[in-house]
Parts: sequence; structure tokens; C-alpha cells
Amino acid sequence: MLITTTQLHKDKLPLNESVPAGAIDYTADVVQVGPLMVRGVAELLEENRGHGEVVDDIRLRAKIVGRFEQMCARCLEPVPQVVETEFDLIYRPAGVDAEAGEHAITEEETEIGYYENGGLLLEDAVREQVLLTLPGRVLCQEECQGPVLKDGRRPGLLDEELEEGAEIAPDPRWKALAGLQLSSKIQAR
Repeated sequence: MLITTTQLHKDKLPLNESVPAGAIDYTADVVQVGPLMVRGVAELLEENRGHGEVVDDIRLRAKIVGRFEQMCARCLEPVPQVVETEFDLIYRPAGVDAEAGEHAITEEETEIGYYENGGLLLEDAVREQVLLTLPGRVLCQEECQGPVLKDGRRPGLLDEELEEGAEIAPDPRWKALAGLQLSSKIQAR
């Protein structure tokens, strides 16, 4: 949903959205399960900077509630997560604060986001808030033993606990690097 300054010049925009699973791409290890409810309001804040210069800021106040699955950091099994958070954000037009050279910013300025082309995508703001709310690393259980053997068993973390000949299923996160090993062997010849 695009929230534009043009529609906010008329009146506040009430938000009562149900974002379906799969509509927002979070990260490789975060999946939305079921609808994500977004309730709140978007409004225009006109910032008078003097000399007739007015900047149109978008204020977004909302609550989001939804269910997610996040991959366990050890075994990659999905771990259920619930996100329920409220936020109050300010977005400014991109480039309006740009000054040549380096300069210090205030703590308040670190809380400001930017929008382009006269509007803000609600999904971008929601994605950011979900990722900020979820833990950076999650375990399915405190005693998680890590990857699963090809025969379905979970070994301990110590090598001596592995039976002779047992193979650990490859971690799918390394799949993208699989071709690099072959490339380095070719270059070494």
C-alpha cells in the first residue's frame, strides 16, 4: 500500500490492513505464517523551515500483530514466533536533509526514515519493524544438538559422539558457496 503526501494533505489515513503471508519478503530465515494485521494511522506533518520552505513529513503510528517462523540457528528447524509491537515513525522526503560534506546529526535525526517519489510503502515500514522486533538469533530449544544426520538422528556437538561412517547432512546455507571450491581447484592447476 502506497501512502502519498497528496492523499494525506486531505486528511489522516486510517490503516486497517491484513497483509497476507508471502506479500513481504523478510529474510531467508524469517517466514510470515498467516495474515499480519496492521492497525493505525498515517498523517502529514508540515515542517516549516523558514523562508517559505515547508517539508512534508509522513508520520506513521500503528500496531502490528502476526505469526512468524524463524530458523533455529543450530539445526535450521522452524521456530514459531509472535510479533506484536507498536511504532511511531517519521519519514521525510529523501534528500531534504542532504548537506555537502560531513556533519554531526542529533539523536532525534537517527529516528527519521526517508521516502522517495512522494510516498511511502507501508510494507517497507512493516518489514523493518518486524525485523527489529524478532530476535537476531533463535534456538528451537536450549539443548539443540545442531544439524540432523542423513539417517534422521541428531548427534551431539562433540566429534567422538559421532558413529564411524555417520554423515552430517549439509547445511543448506552453504549451498551458494559450493561452486567456489571447484573454482579454486581449477585456478590452482
